[in-house]
Amino acid sequence: MFYFFIFAAAIASFIRFFPKVKSRYDYGMLIFILTFSLISVSGFRDDEVLKMAHKRLSTIFLGGSACVMISIFVCPVWAGEELHDSIAIKLEILGDFLEAFVGEYFKTTKEEESKDKKSFLEGYKSILNSKSNDESLANFARWEPGHGKFKFRHPWNQYLKIGALSRQCAYRMEALKEQLNSDTKGSHEIRSTIQELCTEMCLESSMALKQLSSSIKTMTRNSSPETHVANAKAAVKSLNSLLQSSLWKEADLLSVIPAVTVASLLIDIVDCTEEIADSANVLASIINFVVDETNEKLPKEVSQSPTCECAEPDPKIENSHVVIIVDDSKCNKCNKI
Repeated sequence: MFYFFIFAAAIASFIRFFPKVKSRYDYGMLIFILTFSLISVSGFRDDEVLKMAHKRLSTIFLGGSACVMISIFVCPVWAGEELHDSIAIKLEILGDFLEAFVGEYFKTTKEEESKDKKSFLEGYKSILNSKSNDESLANFARWEPGHGKFKFRHPWNQYLKIGALSRQCAYRMEALKEQLNSDTKGSHEIRSTIQELCTEMCLESSMALKQLSSSIKTMTRNSSPETHVANAKAAVKSLNSLLQSSLWKEADLLSVIPAVTVASLLIDIVDCTEEIADSANVLASIINFVVDETNEKLPKEVSQSPTCECAEPDPKIENSHVVIIVDDSKCNKCNKI
């Protein structure tokens, strides 16, 4: 019998180190091994082993039930809700960094605003080492009952995927931050050449990340992030064409490398933003996010027929993308088709 107890404890200890078992049931396996060992050892001196095991299991059951009841009904602290909010906050932090980086690198912001935005340039550091915290929250969330907007079998793994992509983006931002602290930033002429396209990439990616953050936090869905990502991809295409042009052949290599490094990192961030947007769309499809109809309406400027002579152009629209709707109906003012 003694060898049987040793063999059972050894098997339980071995099973504990399986990755899936360790990530979800490590504490339970540890308590089982401890309880099993205590009862097995005490069985050599006490004849009432079953009675002792019953008391031990009853104590564990009562304590676990009390903790569950208090956690649900008295002081509810939901790990799933905390994970949901933390993922949304991560995306907002990434968006704030990109917005602050543009003003700091190209010196487009005022000195007072630059001091205020320096705190945004440090926010990405909280994302770099968030993997263990996200995995712990996801593990706890799987054991929680359905509550509020979080139903049973909520796709917590998709949150972990978005968190992993956020960390990849944060590592690239850390490299960008080092470019700000570097003494060799390249010539001002080279930076001014890529300033417009890099600024557009940063701002469009920043707006896309912030829209995704708001979408995840409120569980609503709109087309704004896809539009900003498309604009950022268009800027990337233009920047690639500019970098491959003959303009750079006569430039000094040492003055080109820092600017090209920043441009390359921004291109990677745009690609990472696109992956985050795709993962967020998958999450929205699984959970069935509510469609935000306020962002799906067309602007008032496109309500008139473009072939109508009485339609006056709006001076506020400058170089913007306008959707043209061709309609065969007659205009009420000039009675023309």
